[in-house]
Amino acid sequence: MIVCRFSWAAIMAGLSAVALITVVSSVTPAHAQTSQAIVGTATSAHGASASAEPAAPSAASNAIASVKRAAANATAIFRRVPCLSPKGVSKTMRSLPNVARKLAEHKPVTIIAFGSSSTEGYGSTGPEFTYPNRLAAQLKRKYPTADITVLNRGKGGEDAPEMLHRLKRAVIDEKPDLVIWQVGTNAILRNLDATATIAQVEEGISRIQAAGADVVLVDPQYVPAVNQKGESASRMVQLLNKVAGQRHIGIFPRFAVMREWHEKQALAFDRFSIADGLHMNDWGYACFAQLLGDDIIRSVGQIQLGVNAPSDVLVYQPL
Repeated sequence: MIVCRFSWAAIMAGLSAVALITVVSSVTPAHAQTSQAIVGTATSAHGASASAEPAAPSAASNAIASVKRAAANATAIFRRVPCLSPKGVSKTMRSLPNVARKLAEHKPVTIIAFGSSSTEGYGSTGPEFTYPNRLAAQLKRKYPTADITVLNRGKGGEDAPEMLHRLKRAVIDEKPDLVIWQVGTNAILRNLDATATIAQVEEGISRIQAAGADVVLVDPQYVPAVNQKGESASRMVQLLNKVAGQRHIGIFPRFAVMREWHEKQALAFDRFSIADGLHMNDWGYACFAQLLGDDIIRSVGQIQLGVNAPSDVLVYQPL
């Protein structure tokens, strides 16, 4: 896969105390706009006017302005339809000890978003709206002095069989601290055997954990194309949640979250998905990333506060 690197270094250059967050994806994200130089004028003691030297903004002021712009842009998409934390969904984000430890020790953190077209970002109008890019921007705002790299390893059309085949090259060889694995949707659509799919997911979890990374699963989306396979979809969601509990790893319940968007928050499907009835749109990806990021930040915060719960105890509480 040919990937392009998006670096915040252009904004943060010269700030020795501020590390960089990098997003690597299969598409090139939009670049932040740099501040323009401020030019002033000075008047001599005799009343003559002269042009002052351009006052270049400091690296610190550029960094602060960049963070403010990023925060404003992040919330702009939610002005018409806010991204609300679901109240009727039981979320199960468990401890993320590797990520928490690396952040506490001021060491680089690598997060890999692994999955199919939902991870790759199909349906978004631009790379800045893919969920890995949105997640990276959120973590940058939360941990501005951290060195965090988010790698987008999504590939459309795949499910557990294909993902398992490229797991070493796309994921393990990158030595990640956290792997967010979105899986199960294409298995439903392709009528793959659910038991065999879950066995492959379990094998993948074992290999990721053996490599020393935290794991968070993401289950299928609640959209018309998936809902048409109602029984298969429900079974896949149940099995993924079951294996997450058995393996003491986190899971983001995307199916239940999106179902609440539609049924409890009364959002039409076209508010969060595109016309194909399968893929999410900009708002859907943005809200998904926001809620997932909130879960990750909360889990890391629990450990940093000394609330290092046993692996069989949920550490996340609904917002």
